[in-house]
Amino acid sequence: MPGADDRLERPDRKKRLSVYLDPDLMRLLADFADRREQSRSIIAEAAIASFLSPDADERKEAAISKRLDRIDRNIQRLERDIGIANEAFAIFMRAWLTSTAPLPETAQATRAKGGERYDKFLEALGKRLAQGPRLRQEVPDDVVHNVQRE
Repeated sequence: MPGADDRLERPDRKKRLSVYLDPDLMRLLADFADRREQSRSIIAEAAIASFLSPDADERKEAAISKRLDRIDRNIQRLERDIGIANEAFAIFMRAWLTSTAPLPETAQATRAKGGERYDKFLEALGKRLAQGPRLRQEVPDDVVHNVQRE
């Protein structure tokens, strides 16, 4: 009977599995498979194999470690940038306050003059931010590190 042999399972043949997926998860799977030009079955099989593999935890740990390292570098860069900005602002304020002529005596004229100066400051800051270069780009990393060590 040739039909009976056809129904016997071959050990090297893949087994069928039917699963129910949340519609959003199914959409993600389909989009990912389309982008990779692979079948959904191949993507699902690879995901399950990865999830069940003994080194999955090690890979997850490595991925998390890599992300944490990137976050740490970003935080270090932000700390550097904030430090530069604080120092630059302090130097600016010191220079501005020492070189600025005294304000007029009347309160109304003083407020008006302060408003003008503030508007000019915001205008200059806006131009600097829009056109660049940023101060952090002008200050070499090694100068900042050398100053911090002293």
